[in-house]
Order: sequence, then C-alpha cells, then structure tokens
Amino acid sequence: MEKQIEEFLFHPTVGRLVAIFLGVFIIWLLITISQRKILRKIKDTDSRYRTRKVLIFTGYLLTVILIIVVFSDKLAGFTVALGVAGAGIAFALQEVIASFAGWLAIMFGGFYKTGDRVQLGGIKGDVIDIGMLRTTLMETGQWVDGDLYNGRIVRIANSFVFKEPVFNYSADFPFLWDEIRIPIQYGSDYQAVREILNRAAYDLVGDYIKTAQETWQQMVNKYMIEDASTEPMVTLIANDNWVEFTLRYTVDLKKRRTIKNNLYLRILEEVEKTGGKIKFASATFQMVEGSELNVTLKKEK
Repeated sequence: MEKQIEEFLFHPTVGRLVAIFLGVFIIWLLITISQRKILRKIKDTDSRYRTRKVLIFTGYLLTVILIIVVFSDKLAGFTVALGVAGAGIAFALQEVIASFAGWLAIMFGGFYKTGDRVQLGGIKGDVIDIGMLRTTLMETGQWVDGDLYNGRIVRIANSFVFKEPVFNYSADFPFLWDEIRIPIQYGSDYQAVREILNRAAYDLVGDYIKTAQETWQQMVNKYMIEDASTEPMVTLIANDNWVEFTLRYTVDLKKRRTIKNNLYLRILEEVEKTGGKIKFASATFQMVEGSELNVTLKKEK
C-alpha cells in the first residue's frame, strides 16, 4: 500500500498537475495583487475598467501558456493531430474567434468604452460592460419614447464591429444637435417669434455652447471635418398652411429629452404672454356641402 502511494505521489503526471496548480495559484495571486496596487492609483473610471480587463486577460493567457509548457513533451507527438483539430475547432468556433477579435478591436481601437451611448446591430443603449465575447447594453427606446431606459439588458456579440456600422453618440463629441419645429399662423409677429426662440435657447442650453465649441474644435484638429457653429440657430420656411420656425441647438446627449421638454414649455408660456400677437397654427379641414340631386321615379302603367 505504501509503495502504491509512493508511486502515485512521484508519478510524472501528478507532478505536472501539482506544478500547474501551484503555477495557477501564483499567477492569480500576482494578478490580484497587481489589481489592488495598480487600480488604486488610477482615478479615471474608464482607465481603471480597461486595466482590470487587461490584467484578467493576462492571467488567462499565462495560465494557458503554463499548461502548454508543463505538458509540452507530452504534446510533441500530437503536432499534426493538433493542427488538424485546431483547424476544425477554428472553423466551428469562428463566431467566437471573431467576437474575441472584436473585443481586441474595441479595447484598443477606440470603437467605444463603458458609459458610451451607442447603437449596435439596431440596438441603442448605454454600454455597461465589455466582455471578451459580448458587449452588454442597457437599452433605450423601443416601446419607450425618447432616450430613456426601458429596463431591458441586451448582450451583443463583439463581432458586430466588423459586420455593421457602430454608432457612437458620445465618443469624441458628447453633444448632439437637436431641433424643434413650431408652426405659426400667417400674420403673426415673426420677429417676436424669433426673439422668443433665441432667448429660450440661450437661457436653457447656453451653458453647453462654450464647452461644445471647444470640444468641436478638438474634432476639427483631429479629423478632416469642417468647422461648425454650436450657437443656437433659428430658421423659417413658409408653406401652404403656416410659417414653420425651426430652432437648432446643441445639447448634452443624455439630457436631450429633458431640454426639449423645457424648451417647449418656455416657448408656450412666452407665446401666451404676447396677447394674440403670435398664434400657433394647426391643420384645419373645411367640409364642402354637396350639390342637391333631384330624382324622379316613373311609375309603370
């Protein structure tokens, strides 16, 4: 019995397993210590998140390398078989491999980061986690109007970054241009309408103008893109029914719905104060009376 135990303890395979166990323990102990030491010094949330993901990936990679090195002499005779099997596995797991490649592109290519509002594969929402295979979104829209959360969490394969456009609402320019349209009756005081719209815009979104312009200037320096004004702008067109005023302005992407609500409320209040000088227009329908028909029935004899 003692001899069998001794043979078991000194068996090469047991030694390799013990070496792997100790090696994996040391690797992840070092990873844990590194996370505590390094992450404590990083203040930026995004950088901390990326660093943690890289350290975890490094731990998995070192674990795989350790297992290959420990069993390298055992695997030498199966090189051809492993090559064929690897090709088959690569074909069967091509979507997984593409998703992993997508993760590398996302982490180092600047497609998006946690906290960004994006649209991936027709799904719009805020990025709350970027895994090696899937990106997790807190979805917005769908049955909920505007940019509000609907409570649904969506996981999308990272391979989408190679197959479909990636819409990022907050990458280099965390602002959006938005518009509201106001129909005004003919004969109203058009200059007063323009003043009301401009005043409401500067009062409610004026704080964004300077920051948005500075951020846009950075975009101009980085990309081949023309300079654009972030100042509120009022334009009008006249059609068959009314004069339509359009107010264009820049706004923080996550406050678009709130700002639009406040703008409409301010404009409605200001128009009511004009005492009828400005009137909103609406579609009207006129019913036309039909012509009279006289029908005479002839009796049979």
